[in-house]
Amino acid sequence: MNQATLHQLKVFEAAARHGSFTRAAEELFLTQPTVSMQIKQLTKSVGLPLFEQVGKRLYLTEAGRELFATCRQIFETIAQFEMKVADLKGLKQGQLRLAVITTAKYFIPRLLGPFCQRYPGIDISLQVTNHEKIIERMMNNLDDLYIMSQVPEHLDVNCEPFLDNPLVVFAPVNHPLAKEKNIPIQELNNEAFIMREPGSGTRRAVQNLLEEHGVKVNVKLELGSNEAIKQAIAGGLGISVLSRHTLLSDASEFSILDVQHFPIKRAWYMVYPAGKQLSIVAHTYYEYLIDAAKTFVEQTETPVYSTVD
Repeated sequence: MNQATLHQLKVFEAAARHGSFTRAAEELFLTQPTVSMQIKQLTKSVGLPLFEQVGKRLYLTEAGRELFATCRQIFETIAQFEMKVADLKGLKQGQLRLAVITTAKYFIPRLLGPFCQRYPGIDISLQVTNHEKIIERMMNNLDDLYIMSQVPEHLDVNCEPFLDNPLVVFAPVNHPLAKEKNIPIQELNNEAFIMREPGSGTRRAVQNLLEEHGVKVNVKLELGSNEAIKQAIAGGLGISVLSRHTLLSDASEFSILDVQHFPIKRAWYMVYPAGKQLSIVAHTYYEYLIDAAKTFVEQTETPVYSTVD
């Protein structure tokens, strides 16, 4: 390995991540023969095959998997060093890798804007996905911070709540129950219901509450996005339970039903694996988000009726 170069490791890491020499070449703006040659030289330095091809697919060997993990550590350390040097120079620069639950897309961009203006040298990578994919990304340590509304119980993580996330019953604006107060939760038995897809944290929270009170809703649709559910509600296809934050841009199109035991009280959390050392950039955003969330609440939150026990 004394003859291996940093450039060869970058080429290998890209090829291993994509499982393709062609895609690695495209990412690094190299020709495929150049990528193949760099991998060949690195393989010679290691003394063991790094890839094996089965049919048309490329797989890492055991040595390749070990080297891939090592490369990730090396590049993470280099990035930390670059950010530390920038910090010593009085600058804030580097990359912030965020992964957020789908519903967070309604407010996180609003909080990222001022942060980017304050620190123009920081590049943002934002991944938006559901709860199960967030857990998968966290286990593979793909991001700096994770924003989610349900902290995983089976993982050792650090978490910090920074914003309330009430789940409320959405209905069309002209729904017969729109003006009713203290609606018994059992009334949901008679309503066509639109549910989020399996794997959604919102779906789990709703199912737990309904089961607790012996309510079995009539699920007419399962949809994989909040926007699709909102369109279905507006089209009169049923009612659903969504985060209050999804109503920020189009409150006039929907009503929030005053159903007993709602809103379901939840919070948004910043989460990262225990033992992970936050980069300077990630720590800067961590502190910024806690303060920015307070201002966000003052500017956007309207009162939501109290939970009826």
